[in-house]
Amino acid sequence: MINDIKKDASDRMSKSLDTLRQDFSKIRTGRAHTSLLDHVMVPYYGTDTPLSQVASVAVGDSRTLTVTPWEKNMVPVIEKALLNSDLGLTPSSAGTVIRVPLPPLTEERRRDLIKVVRGEAEQARVAIRNIRRDANSSIKDLLKEKEISEDEQRRAEEEIQKLTDKYIKDVDALLESKEKELLEI
Repeated sequence: MINDIKKDASDRMSKSLDTLRQDFSKIRTGRAHTSLLDHVMVPYYGTDTPLSQVASVAVGDSRTLTVTPWEKNMVPVIEKALLNSDLGLTPSSAGTVIRVPLPPLTEERRRDLIKVVRGEAEQARVAIRNIRRDANSSIKDLLKEKEISEDEQRRAEEEIQKLTDKYIKDVDALLESKEKELLEI
């Protein structure tokens, strides 16, 4: 039973970390990266479809993304979707290829993005601590129902705390690397 609680807590903490990675990948740095366009939706035959399902996205150079639609008639639709996205990008099409230049970030914008990144990291830490609280609560319930002893409870809570510390350290490492990436010129 205790192992099930620990495994569940570990799985949930791992998912919180994965979510943080996804959130960080959407935050634009000066460098071009295909994940930047992951959340852009394109109207495709009446249905909003992720850009990656209607075109191939590649890195042209360090400051340019290239989008190649599968169908030629999708070029203006994709271009419009990119213009309307919240990324502040201005795509230009050259025949069947859409080039998306990424403007360099200003110092002020970098500082704002660092604040956003720190907020995301704090949310991940809070989520991990909530998972710890849930796991400890489940362990206390087992103790109340006399299914485990107090020593087992204490041991399990210590192991869950170690797990929590490990994932919080991972969040801090992710945050540090993202901050370095944002400050890179």
